Amino acid sequence: MNESMKKTYFIKKKILNKFLTLIFNENGSLDFLQILLFCFYILLGIQIMQLNHFNANKENQFKNFHWAPKGDKIKTKWGINLDVNNVWNEYPRPQLERKDWINLNGPWLYSVTGKWSNKPKKADGIILIPFPLESSLSGVMRNISDEDIIWYEKDIEIPRNWSDKKIILNFGGVDWKCIIYINDIKVGEHSGGYTSFNFDITNYLRSGKNKLIVKVIDPTNKGYQPCGKQVMNPYEIYYTSISGIWQTVWLEPVHNDYIKNLEINNDFDRKEIKINFKINSNNHLPISLTLEYNDKNIKNIKGLTNNNISIKLDDINFHPWSPSEPNIYKIKAKLFNERGQLIDSIESYTTIRKIEQRKDENGYYRIYLNNNKIFNMGVLDQGYWPDGLYTPPSEEAMIYDINKLKELGFNTIRKHVKIEPYRYYYYCDKIGMLIWQDMPSGDQGLNIRKQYKLDRGTDRSRSEESIDTYYKEWGEIIENLKFFQCIIIWIPFNEAWGQFDTEKVANFTIEKDSTRLLNVASGGNHRKGGNIFDLHHYPEPSQSFYYEDEINVIGEYGGLGLEIYNHTWKKDNWGYVKLNSKEEVTQKYEEFIEQLISLSKNGTSGAIYTQTTDVEVEINGLITYDREEMKIYEDRIKAANYKIIESFK
Repeated sequence: MNESMKKTYFIKKKILNKFLTLIFNENGSLDFLQILLFCFYILLGIQIMQLNHFNANKENQFKNFHWAPKGDKIKTKWGINLDVNNVWNEYPRPQLERKDWINLNGPWLYSVTGKWSNKPKKADGIILIPFPLESSLSGVMRNISDEDIIWYEKDIEIPRNWSDKKIILNFGGVDWKCIIYINDIKVGEHSGGYTSFNFDITNYLRSGKNKLIVKVIDPTNKGYQPCGKQVMNPYEIYYTSISGIWQTVWLEPVHNDYIKNLEINNDFDRKEIKINFKINSNNHLPISLTLEYNDKNIKNIKGLTNNNISIKLDDINFHPWSPSEPNIYKIKAKLFNERGQLIDSIESYTTIRKIEQRKDENGYYRIYLNNNKIFNMGVLDQGYWPDGLYTPPSEEAMIYDINKLKELGFNTIRKHVKIEPYRYYYYCDKIGMLIWQDMPSGDQGLNIRKQYKLDRGTDRSRSEESIDTYYKEWGEIIENLKFFQCIIIWIPFNEAWGQFDTEKVANFTIEKDSTRLLNVASGGNHRKGGNIFDLHHYPEPSQSFYYEDEINVIGEYGGLGLEIYNHTWKKDNWGYVKLNSKEEVTQKYEEFIEQLISLSKNGTSGAIYTQTTDVEVEINGLITYDREEMKIYEDRIKAANYKIIESFK
């Protein structure tokens, strides 16, 4: 008898004993109030047994599952201590959170077949979701080719108290193209490895167990789709590819009408929060919301869905967001039907801030946050892990990186050709970290890069299918992420990698979101149309050309390499510059900051140091790849960063 069966047995026994003691009074006659109380115990017991039955089914499908990280390469402490029964259990969508949900992370069946093969009857083995197939933490650590298909399978069972609801199946991220089946019937398909998606699976479900299958195709760098730095044969600044499911999968119940997303457009100068609650239909249903600050209720508002709801803040309740004061307002919203019945309840949050391009007292264009210029002192962050690759071992691991950069005095992260889970950006909102967000590059070719002049270099000639895919996925990424106010700059292209139709892409980005600054081509072929002129220079920061009509920044510099024994991916490593000690790296970093202070007086408004951690054979990190060793003296790096940020004010 397994644990779930034991629990069910004891619950039944307890309920029976309660029945005998409750329904008869001391004289042996029936007591009506006691019968009502007994009925309550029955209902409670049924709900508990349903949950145990659901867990028992999970145990039965994977009763022989014994997980262990694969491979002999370095790992993080979070990966080594991973609890397979508690994998990424935080609610994955903090911008629209419901209390009722089921996390499908954990063991799934998987198979790999040829491109034209059907799903095999017998699985190749068990994989730990949400870690990608190629990662150590998946328990598989298997590479695939562009001729392969990954098949995932998991039994799901819907709790009986969800029987009157729609059931939504959510995916945080699947790389690259997938088809979803329930009980061998196709539900839908999705392409795009960096955007979340969902399906209403209600009409495909039956009572009891349901078979969920996910079919994935991913050509990685052999295709034209965005894939960032993933390559099938890693080297230097290009890393191990990932495929398939790499973020949380979950179920949630909703009514026929439910809140689908929030569009928030705040006005800093008017001290106004504007929210549009979008539901899954065009209906205008009643909604009530509460706005809280520091757990104190400051506003109660009623309105209608699919309409802007305006909240004016007085001076007492106006709390702008910035890296030094990351103030957050909590939102609690309730949706009602035409009869006034509650049909949905969610929690969210917002911040209020203003970002713009503006000339300073010396006539240089600068980045202004909340009407004050701010030097963006940042780090290039690849978002890779030695054991999870694209997927951090846990939320604790993920926020370690952000916290450490904050402790080192940085106020900016350039999220480099990768998109993170929603909770990453939520935490940056919460802690006060500015984000420059890259579009993951794809379809890289032989176009010529000339970054030091305007309108030089060449755009890549891409196929119609490649162009359509770029616009589709970049548009979806912006829609997915524009909620998060920590993001202040969009970067469509990096170093001319796959760069094409630059002016059109700039206009497209502005049409999608005009509330942020645009850095059209970081270190690439610069064309007019954005707010920022961005040069890359290694190792020392240098800006040999300034463009007077835009903000001037150094989008990459640094790359100081230091190899730490027993904390490297391989024996043969690579760096832009190789140094010999923590002291040398720290001293050189301090010299770079002094150079940046001089450059800032001549128009430089931000700089991005390469990089947060070592990644595979690239040893340019401030921290080792396993997050075990700091490669610099922290107090001195913090002092240097504060020095330039304060000198700029």
